[in-house]
Amino acid sequence: MNTINCKGSLIDLGTPRVMGIINVTPDSFYDGGQTVTESDILKQAETMLEEGATFLDIGGYSSRPGADDVPLAEEMKRVLVAIESILKRFPKALLSIDTFRSEVANSAVKAGAALVNDISAGMLDEAMVSTVANLQVPYIAMHMRGTPQTMQANSTYENPIREILHYFSERISKARAAGINDIIADVGFGFAKDMDVNFSVLNQLEYFQSLKVPLLVGVSRKSMLYKTLNTTPQGALNGTTALHAIALYKGASILRTHDVKEAVECVKLVDRLKTAAVSY
Repeated sequence: MNTINCKGSLIDLGTPRVMGIINVTPDSFYDGGQTVTESDILKQAETMLEEGATFLDIGGYSSRPGADDVPLAEEMKRVLVAIESILKRFPKALLSIDTFRSEVANSAVKAGAALVNDISAGMLDEAMVSTVANLQVPYIAMHMRGTPQTMQANSTYENPIREILHYFSERISKARAAGINDIIADVGFGFAKDMDVNFSVLNQLEYFQSLKVPLLVGVSRKSMLYKTLNTTPQGALNGTTALHAIALYKGASILRTHDVKEAVECVKLVDRLKTAAVSY
């Protein structure tokens, strides 16, 4: 449960890791497409790696609520340019491809990506699970209902923890049956979840350790933060760090974030707190 195999190297998740977000889209909710030129991509990758990111997550399809659909060829072009450029400069970087399309995942891994991060856990492309199994790379499966265009209309739950756990039990079982060895669960903050559900899930995040797979948490600068704090995504760094600390204490193994330095510091502090003597 605490290690994943990336390109033949075992990555220990016993100490939580940080995944830096590199959006190569013109409509990211946070940076608004600031990371779209090759030089900007390389600059951001260098900064994140220097700050301690274990993984870099490359996405060419904005999954913000109501985002426009992106043609397959355009998504493919965006991510392959980023992957090839980063690996040419930083050949040891562990890149994750953020896509729900099996064709993009396949091409990205063949270009050098080490993980597949799928916001739909295979629900939007029936070939995804078998594709990842054939590629033999770790698979990040996220909880979502509908699509990025429709998910906000699918945010009503009777018991969110039970329903999300049931979803993961099915998706993980399917992935295992297909032959995927390393599976990571992402509860999907902000995806088909309103504010109350988001905070309820975070408050009970430890229940998802029953899945016996590493947990990835992605709350970085999301609306659950900036709307609660009456600020903007740009003003939500402090709130992000606060929730990162809570997520780590409740069992998160990977923090997916826009702000690597602060997340790495948070991991170090929470780890120090967890290992501190409880009495003298």
